[in-house]
Formats: sequence, C-alpha cells, structure tokens
Amino acid sequence: MATRTRRPGAATGAPDGSRRRRLPMRLLLPVLVLAALMAMLMLRGYVHSEILADHRVRPEASADKVPQKVIDGGPVIDTRGKSPATLKVPDRHMVLTFDDGPDPTWTPKVLDVLKEHDAHAVFFVTGTMASRYPDLVRRMVDEGHEIGLHTFNHPDLSYQSKKRIDWELSQNQLAITGAAGIRTSLFRPPYSSYAAAMDNESWPVTQYIGSRGYITVVTSVDSEDWRKPGAARIIRNVTPEDGKGAIVLMHDSGGDRHQTVEALDRFLPQMKTKGYAFDNLTEALDAPSAHTEVTGVDRWKGTAWVFLVQASDNITAVLVVGLAIIGFLVLARFGLMFVLSGIHARRVRRRDFSWGPPVTEPVSVLVPAYNEAKCIENTVRSLIAGEHPVEVIVIDDGSSDGTARIVENLALPGVRVVRQLNAGKPAALNRGVANARYELVVMMDGDTVFEPSTVRELVQPFGDPRVGAVAGNAKVGNKDTLIGAWQHIEYVMGFNLDRRMYDVLQCMPTIPGAVGAFRRTALERVGGMSDDTLAEDTDITMAIHRDGWRVVYAEKARAWTEAPESVQQLWSQRYRWSYGTMQAIWKHRRALFDKGPSGRFGRVGLPLVSLFMVLAPLLAPLIDIFLVYGLVFGPTEKTILAWFGVLAVQAVCATYSFILDREKLTPLISLPLQQILYRQLMYVVLLQSWITALTGGRLRWQKLRRKGGVSAPPSEPAGHGGQVVGGRTVA
Repeated sequence: MATRTRRPGAATGAPDGSRRRRLPMRLLLPVLVLAALMAMLMLRGYVHSEILADHRVRPEASADKVPQKVIDGGPVIDTRGKSPATLKVPDRHMVLTFDDGPDPTWTPKVLDVLKEHDAHAVFFVTGTMASRYPDLVRRMVDEGHEIGLHTFNHPDLSYQSKKRIDWELSQNQLAITGAAGIRTSLFRPPYSSYAAAMDNESWPVTQYIGSRGYITVVTSVDSEDWRKPGAARIIRNVTPEDGKGAIVLMHDSGGDRHQTVEALDRFLPQMKTKGYAFDNLTEALDAPSAHTEVTGVDRWKGTAWVFLVQASDNITAVLVVGLAIIGFLVLARFGLMFVLSGIHARRVRRRDFSWGPPVTEPVSVLVPAYNEAKCIENTVRSLIAGEHPVEVIVIDDGSSDGTARIVENLALPGVRVVRQLNAGKPAALNRGVANARYELVVMMDGDTVFEPSTVRELVQPFGDPRVGAVAGNAKVGNKDTLIGAWQHIEYVMGFNLDRRMYDVLQCMPTIPGAVGAFRRTALERVGGMSDDTLAEDTDITMAIHRDGWRVVYAEKARAWTEAPESVQQLWSQRYRWSYGTMQAIWKHRRALFDKGPSGRFGRVGLPLVSLFMVLAPLLAPLIDIFLVYGLVFGPTEKTILAWFGVLAVQAVCATYSFILDREKLTPLISLPLQQILYRQLMYVVLLQSWITALTGGRLRWQKLRRKGGVSAPPSEPAGHGGQVVGGRTVA
C-alpha cells in the first residue's frame, strides 16, 4: 500500500533538461556519521601507537664513522653547524630528564616532588602522550621545566626514512604547540643512551636532526628505573662522582614508576645538601631558553589537533560504553527469547491448552491493495480455499494497474471489491472495517497468501474475551534467493521468536500487516487505524494494549509474504518500518506515566521495544566497527575469537528458533554472510531513520514493486482452490 508520491531523493530535472540524481541528506548523513566514527577510531589508534607504530630496535653497530670528539664528548650534541659540537653540564649541576611521558598517574607525582624541592627538569615527551594529556605539558612549562621532543610514536629512527623522521618531529611539535603554545629545540632519540654509544646507524640520524634545527640530548647517568631495582639502587645509579655535573635519565611513564618517585623525593634533598643545583638544561648551560612561543596559524593548528585527539578519546570511551551496552542487550535479548519462547511453546502446545470455546463464526478478511495486479489473484484464491468461513473485502486504493478489475473478473463467491481514491493503507483498512459484516476482522497484505488453516488458527485466540488482537506467523515465501534467505532467517529468528517472548510478557509491539486479526470492538474503541505514523500496525497494536486488551501470538496461523528482492526495495521497506516504529513509540510515550493497562504497557512494553528494536540495532554496528579495528590494528586473534563467539551465539539462537518454528535448517548456511553484509544494511537504514527523526523529516509511503512470486503456500500446489463464479463490486 502506498500513496502515489514522488520518493524523496528521486531524480530531478536539471535546467538543461537532463536528469541528475542528488544524494539525499538522509543518505548522506549516515555515511558521514559512520565515516566520522571510523576517522575518530583511526585517530585514536594513531595516537595510541596502534597505527604506524614500529617497535623494532636496532642492535649495536660499529662506530668507525662517528667523530671521536662526539664519542668522547658531552651528552649535548649540536650538529646544526658544519662541525659537530658537544657540551657537558658544569660541576655541581644536575639536569634531571624524564622520558616517555606525560603519564596521567606518575607525571603529576614527579611534578609534585620537583615543586616541593624547588627543582627544575627536562621532560622529553612523546607526541602520543602530549596529545592525550595536554594539561600536564602546560603544567610542566608553567612550573619552569623544559620540554623536549621524543618523537610522536617512539620508533627507532635508524630504521626510518627522512620523511618519517620529519613526520615524527613535526607531529611531536604539533602536540606540544597544541598543549602549551610553544616549540622546543631539544630532542632525544628513542632508545638512546650515552654519547659513547653513538654508532654508524644512529649518527646519521643525529646529523639529520641537527639539520632540522634541533639539539640532541642524550645522557651521562642512567637511573635504570625501568628495571625497578628499588629506590635505594636508583639513588646509587644517579649519584655522580666527585661533584661532577650530569644529565640523568629517568622515566615518568611506561609502567609503575612509584620507585622513581620515591627515589626522587629522597635524592633531591640529599644532593642539595652537597651543593647541587637542579636546573633545566638551558639554565645549567647558561643558554637561551629552548622554548619559543608559537602564535598565529601554527598555534591554531596545534590547538585543533589536541582538540581532535581529546574528542577521539572521548568518543572512543563513549563507543566502548556503547559496546558494553549492546553486548548486554544482545545477551539479555537472547536469554529472554530462549527462556520465554520456550515457555510460550510449551504452553500453547499442551494437549489440554485452549484459548476458550472454539471460534467458528464467519470472519471478514480485509485486503488493502494498491497496484497489486501481479499478486492479488493468488492472495484472494488462497483465502477462498481456506477452512474457515470468510467474506473477503479487497479495498482498491486507487490502483492504476487494474487490480480491482482482476478481482472482479475472478467472480469468486464471498469476495467484494471496494474502490476508493488513493488515500493510503490506514484509510483503506478503515474503509474495509466500515464495510465488514462480522465482529472478527482479519487484515493481510495484497502480496500475501494464506494456508487453508491460517484464518481458523488466527481467530481461535478470540475464544478468550480478553483478547483484542492476534499476531500471525509471517513467513518469507520467496526465500530461494540469497536476499530472500537472509530475510527468512530474520523473520523466523528476529520476528517470530520475538513475538513469543512479547506474548509471554504481554506487551506484543506489532501485529504484522501480512497476517493479523482484530476484534472490531477493539478497533472502534481506539479510533481505528491511524495515519499518524508510517507503522500503522505498530501504532494500532500499542493503542489496543493501552485500552486494556490482550494481544497474543498464534504460531500456527502461517502466512507467506513476498519479501523485497532488491537492496533498494528492502531499504525502502525497512526504512519505513524503523522510522514508523520510532514514531509509534513517540506517539504513545505518555503511557509511561499512565495508570492501569496503559501504564503497564508503557513501563514494560515501551522500554523493551525501545531497547531491543531501536537502541540495540542502533548500537549494534559498534560490534562490527571494533571488529574491523581489531582485525587491522590488533589484537587480531582475540578479535577473531570474539567475533566467532558472537556468531556462535547467533547460530545457536537461530537454530533454536528454526527448530521451534519447525523450519529446515538449510538456510542457516548463509548466516555468517548475513551477519557480514545484510546486518550492515539494516544498521545504516536504522541510522538513517534516526537522523530523519532527529531532523524532523517525514517519510512518505513508498510502493514496493512485486513480482507475484508467492503463488501458494509451500505445502499447497499452485492454483489450489479453483475458480468460482459470482463476485460483487461495491463502489
């Protein structure tokens, strides 16, 4: 059923008369959102050294190409000029240097100790850590310490090209600029030690670093605090001999540094009593500051970089929380479906189970139809071949393909055609109800066929006077294609198993348009079908719940519907379903605060529908996003195991649902492919629906093109029921 309107985003005429397609905003926004999330994850991976990280460390090499004066010189190496020069720290001066930070736990403790003892130091920060903790870099500068570069990702530069070295330096500077608004001329290579350890592999790097304007600072005393030898040993390691000056290597990041902090707190006052001064490097060398203030565009670039890194970390943290939520929701839903669907099956399959007295009274079957010429004959014949007495009312909603004429020409007894101008499916159904003779009304789609027992099974629950509506068991009739098989899995597992669960919880959210039955009294009490939403079946079901009626599921009332056979048609259908469901939830939101049956549905049904049908599918892409991220950036093995674990849970649930529905398990062979491809399409559709809802858009009905591929239930030969004379047309 559809109103005949041009689809949003259809081709429009260009001024020159040609036709051009413009990507609709509702399609563009989901793509942009997903692209932005992936970009943020990539940025986060880069900043956390999960992307472009190189952990190779070159072994020692010969040093015959290194100038002897460098090997014998001081720890400050200046290769900016034509001839390299080295400097040593004067006696009774000590320059404490801290590598690999800043760390959110240990750097503040180090800074506190330095401040307490009025000591300055040099912090050689990595770009990854400076980008993530810019406030600590600002504090270092504000408290008089100097900052030095330690590359962005901490690679051994002897393995890297000049282009990569430039990148490491520029990105490191960018992070420092964004954090503290400065540039620095100090540099310490990762994995470096003493000047005497310079070799033929590291020396060319030192020369190139100088050509880029940096002074290389190595060490003269190594605390070896990374070995965690204890505070006393660290103090012995860093204590210079005979009052000599020293540049001391320590670490404020890279693991547990409590020994470093403890040693520092004892070492500083001990050495000050011996006349040592703890200055930053340029103070100790009586040289101009290594810091240069950055202004203008470069400052804004740094600020923007730090902002994006902070945003990526925050967004990733939110995504991780979302992943935990979706994990809980998926497991909770599967658990509920397993337990409650089993309870439902055992209850309705008991030999002594009965809804009440058998329902034998005639039923009015309403078939709203708009351009269903390819399907309508199969639909009507399946009804006439049924085991329950029915009157069939085909409501032709302004069809332009002769749908009404086809039905009239069949001349079947008990079949009427009601014509109206195109007004949409809700109006067609209301028109059908107005023309119906009987209290019990069955509604179905014009592309659906019933089994002979479907109507009889569908109306038996009305033996219970509390039942106001019944959901049937919708099946995919054209499941011989791959996309049809995927929808078949979805119908059996995602829809019918859900309906068993919701039946037990007494909060069935939707009577499927393909096969549902209503008490006329219940319909009239809630005002009939409404066009307030695009999911009129969900809307009417919620309204009936709120009016105090029971809504149940009849598993034996099987209907075979023609599922969309193209991605475009499937997209249109699911977009309407998901958006319509959101509209229905919003329309009935006040039920959350109502009393009585309406309040019970509002506080039980609406949250479950919102969690399992809206929020869970919206967050579910996180599983696949982190899957791709883990496959590319690791840990690959754990990621693969986790994904197969999720797939195994899906497979168990799908197998259970197929057995419960007495379906062959063969289609489940395509389940892994469905999880990889089909599910992604559903994610994007739901995201598109969210964006449409949030932006205030309104989607119109869209007609699905049918092929008439479902001619009879699988258990019945095509054409069963024959042709009988005597139809009547009502204007």
